[in-house]
Amino acid sequence: MSKVRAKKALGQHFLTNQSVARAIAESVLSWRDIPILEIGPGMGMLTKELLDLGLEVYALEIDTESVEYLQRNFSWFAQGEHLTEGDVLKLPADELIPGQPQTPFVLIGNYPYNISSQIFFRLLELRDRVPCCAGMLQKEVAERLTAPPGGRDYGILSVLLRCWYHCEYLFTVSELDFDPPPKVKGGVLRLIRNDRKELPVDEELFKKVVKAAFSQRRKTLRNSLRTLFPEGYDFSDPIFTLRAERLDVEDYIRLTQDYIKTLPE
Repeated sequence: MSKVRAKKALGQHFLTNQSVARAIAESVLSWRDIPILEIGPGMGMLTKELLDLGLEVYALEIDTESVEYLQRNFSWFAQGEHLTEGDVLKLPADELIPGQPQTPFVLIGNYPYNISSQIFFRLLELRDRVPCCAGMLQKEVAERLTAPPGGRDYGILSVLLRCWYHCEYLFTVSELDFDPPPKVKGGVLRLIRNDRKELPVDEELFKKVVKAAFSQRRKTLRNSLRTLFPEGYDFSDPIFTLRAERLDVEDYIRLTQDYIKTLPE
């Protein structure tokens, strides 16, 4: 088998531009002292660059055909200890890096477009182990995840990621740099863990407020949060005249604190 068949059900589009792969790999060089976990290596275009840079690479691949290809073509994976066949969304956290259940690691990949947002929700669960996450996904999704407050790209996941990471959009990749070519361009991002250790409010309540705010994003917070806050709540604070996309993380923390005050003891 000279190559792996791209499977639509797995959202596979294999990167073919080696210079793009090198640029993605180089984006995590500052974390070269800890393991790298590559999601969905496919035929190893990015893997090769990571290994050439001397990084300690572990790979997680759901496609059996790709696993067999990698084991045949990369001596690094031949014995199996650096390559796990499994689903990043389902595998227990302590099994992501074999034999190193608590070790910090960098997350990287040419992420499957069909589950890219789900991967970043998983990243939030792993945030205390992942000081850096980089890689490629659909351009519009990458722009949305790294968007600052104020624009239409800014949304729920933008807020949640900004709680814990500094978010950067690095560069755009042509759809012609993939096999098969997707219908959209790719976008490469990098997320670097910030200094926040915990939120000053209950995290689940914080998520509830953020989701409620964006549930009717064309309306002001006075309207979108009306079903969350109790009847008769005083919405006179100027913040409630804004739309959800105008608020940063600290604003949402303050809104959550206000919401908590309305809850029964």
